[in-house]
Amino acid sequence: MEKKKLTVIKIGGNVIDNQKVLTQFLQDFSKLETPKILVHGGGKAATRLAGKLGVESIMIEGRRVTNEEMLDVAIMTYAGLCNKKIVAQLQSSQTSAIGLTGADGNSIVSKRRENSTYDYGYVGDIIEINSEWIKFLLDTDTIPVFCAITHDKKGQLLNTNADSIAQSLAVGLSAFYETTLLYCFEKKGVLQDIEDENSIIETINYSSYQQLKKDNIIHSGMIPKLDNCFEALKQGVTNIIISNPEIINNFNHSHTCITL
Repeated sequence: MEKKKLTVIKIGGNVIDNQKVLTQFLQDFSKLETPKILVHGGGKAATRLAGKLGVESIMIEGRRVTNEEMLDVAIMTYAGLCNKKIVAQLQSSQTSAIGLTGADGNSIVSKRRENSTYDYGYVGDIIEINSEWIKFLLDTDTIPVFCAITHDKKGQLLNTNADSIAQSLAVGLSAFYETTLLYCFEKKGVLQDIEDENSIIETINYSSYQQLKKDNIIHSGMIPKLDNCFEALKQGVTNIIISNPEIINNFNHSHTCITL
């Protein structure tokens, strides 16, 4: 029997921070006819709230250190402020959305990161997705909106990379659906030249990815994102696209396609 299509979309912080772009994206997202899941972070908003509360934001190699105080800020920002604003906007477009952390419905279980060069604090690495429960939501035409908070099944909430959440959801649900994973950020795709918005690399396979890293064209935060992409393809995800929010309205819009 042919599988239904599912689209898992992760939006980046620059999309969340631009209200005009976010509003248009959510309107377009609500019009997607296939089952869909939205994943978001909110790092910039968390940094702003931390500053207002007098909590120091500590970053190591571009990654946030989540001590007890910062975990509280992350939960307030991701699961509260950002998540509920997004859900409310989707409801205004007649989309029956539900805002979730990984603790809700035991949907995403993670463990606190171990054996790292640095102690990132209350940061979770995903170990299990409750795919059947999430499928139940989708079967009732309910749209899950996941923030970047998971849990360890022992009462502890954990800050978890939103790219990794999107990848794990796409992989877990590929048992039931033909899954497309879409990473939406401020650029039209992965760029050959960061100064040239139109220098989009249309297709990246694993071999070309290695060369692009060697040539330092792909570096920093794009590396873990693409590592997630290739891992997802190996584990059953059908399509992976990186682009800006306009891709939602027109899948012929400029983008980067990731293939094995």
